[in-house]
Amino acid sequence: MRLDYSIPDHHQKVFETISEQARKLGQPVYVVGGYVRDYYLERLKEEPDIDLVTIGSGITLAEKLHKTLKGSSLAVYKQFGTAQVKYHDLELEFVGARKESYRRDSRKPIVEDGTLEDDQLRRDLTINALSWSLNAENYGELLDPFGGMDDLDARIVRTPIDPHQTFSDDPLRMMRAIRFASQLQFTIHEETFQAITDMAERINIISKERILEELNKIILAPVPSTGFAMLFKSGLLKQFFHEMHNLHGVKEINGQRHKDNFWHTLQVLDNVAEKSDDLWLRWAAIMHDIAKPPTQRFDETVGWTFHGHDALGAKWTKSIFRRLGLPLDERMRYVSKLVRLHLRPIALVSDEVSDSAIRRLIYEAGDYIDDLMALCRADITSKNEYKVKKFRQNFAHVEEKIKEVEQKDRIRNWKNPLSGDEIMEALDLEPCKTIGDVKKAVKEAILNGDIPNDHDAAYGYMMDHKDEFLNQH
Repeated sequence: MRLDYSIPDHHQKVFETISEQARKLGQPVYVVGGYVRDYYLERLKEEPDIDLVTIGSGITLAEKLHKTLKGSSLAVYKQFGTAQVKYHDLELEFVGARKESYRRDSRKPIVEDGTLEDDQLRRDLTINALSWSLNAENYGELLDPFGGMDDLDARIVRTPIDPHQTFSDDPLRMMRAIRFASQLQFTIHEETFQAITDMAERINIISKERILEELNKIILAPVPSTGFAMLFKSGLLKQFFHEMHNLHGVKEINGQRHKDNFWHTLQVLDNVAEKSDDLWLRWAAIMHDIAKPPTQRFDETVGWTFHGHDALGAKWTKSIFRRLGLPLDERMRYVSKLVRLHLRPIALVSDEVSDSAIRRLIYEAGDYIDDLMALCRADITSKNEYKVKKFRQNFAHVEEKIKEVEQKDRIRNWKNPLSGDEIMEALDLEPCKTIGDVKKAVKEAILNGDIPNDHDAAYGYMMDHKDEFLNQH
């Protein structure tokens, strides 16, 4: 099959240049993997990574190409035998064809130079073993040794050889199989999925960083629940994220059941994914009910309760992020705050909404208020259409109230109108605890609506209560 007009012209020109430089070196070269797969799926990226395999030294070919392409940059990784050439919007990865063999107790392969066939045999999936020749005698020809095109047409993910061998060689390929099935909305072949189930425990020899990279790609898939369902059913999920796995299950006492919190969480995640591509808002959806299992209680009067799961889930966020290798910075604090606050808007829906309650919610959520409301909307998963409609109507009322209060009182990212220096001067104080007491009292007065959110009102409130503050001092 010839390379045709649907490949961007500048990609074509780079391929032709690579072909010419490889010919001069006497090294056959092939485009392999994701670029070829995505071409046939009509989903080429604007700035693609292009993998190339050559029979010989990938570093030598990359160096020669770099000298030819003016304005390109070169990075060489001798320990891996690879090199990268960056040229405008392209990242070109070069490697020499190789064959690999593994010892059972190690994920590090013994690597030797090999043929194109050897290199294809070590590919993780049939759809990733597709390649194009860039050689003069058959330039643009599709090489498909394992029926990858048939699997693309059938929307199937499978390994090119015995899946037990493929996953034993590199257990991360189990995560990759699920990730590609989730991203492409393909089905994993029965034998391949069975092998993942059989070998799930072997994922434990893989570093948390490599697992997390695949997990985040699953979370960012169009319908992330499909990937998580496969992680759960295969047994992979409980190997590295047991808290989420433990959400599964339903208990029954006196005929009263609760919803399965695992499948509910996946529905919330999908609901969020319909509205946002933000990875951390999706993580908040994953974590929002994570602490329900240990807080689960049965009350004869009200049935099943999960009191405190919001606070405990927020507390767990840091330890779970640390174990999974997620960042412990503002992104973690964002997720933790949304988990801690995710019940608050729902509580406002069921009560008569006061300005004071709205102010406190805005104050605590700050710039995250819109994302918090998006999470709470996604959390409405009842099968009772009337109930869902009523909740959404009430939520719309709360959101309108938030806009009104914020416009009037400017509470989002609120800062106290009074500074410590001003308080010390007005009350003739040295640095002491009373200054903090004054600030707290002013904050409460503003949030309660006793005084407006401005400097003069805050100063007047302080002076009106001057004796109380000084008596406490």
